[in-house]
Amino acid sequence: MYIKDLQHAEDLMLTGFMKVFTSIKNFEDKGSFEGWIRRIMINECLSKIRSSKKIHFLEDQVEVHQLDEMPNNLGIEEIQNAIDNLPEGYKMIFNLYAIEGYKHKEIAEMLGINEGTSKSQLSNARKMLQNEINKINAYRNGTE
Repeated sequence: MYIKDLQHAEDLMLTGFMKVFTSIKNFEDKGSFEGWIRRIMINECLSKIRSSKKIHFLEDQVEVHQLDEMPNNLGIEEIQNAIDNLPEGYKMIFNLYAIEGYKHKEIAEMLGINEGTSKSQLSNARKMLQNEINKINAYRNGTE
């Protein structure tokens, strides 16, 4: 989800597992082992993204038409494509918050941004996703 290129994602996964194996003695059994591994993997991806390019957080507002209710007829691939097409900063914060379950304060600390930026990026990401869902539904209904 964080790295589009499969080859790079596999390399990061291997590097992450090496970190897990070499630092397993540091696991303090204060949380779940799965959560500890997930955090290592996410941090590995974020480090790669930070080192390879600067993350841009967009401040412009996105105009959308609100849906009365979220459609539940979208396929997993359509949803993943919509997420993948988000601007990099939006996608990263959306994944960390909505999928990984991090709080805005944790995201802000991980990315070196303020909490308000995290919240606004998530809000804008949701608006863009909703706009994309509207487009998909309009296309399916033959109204686009």
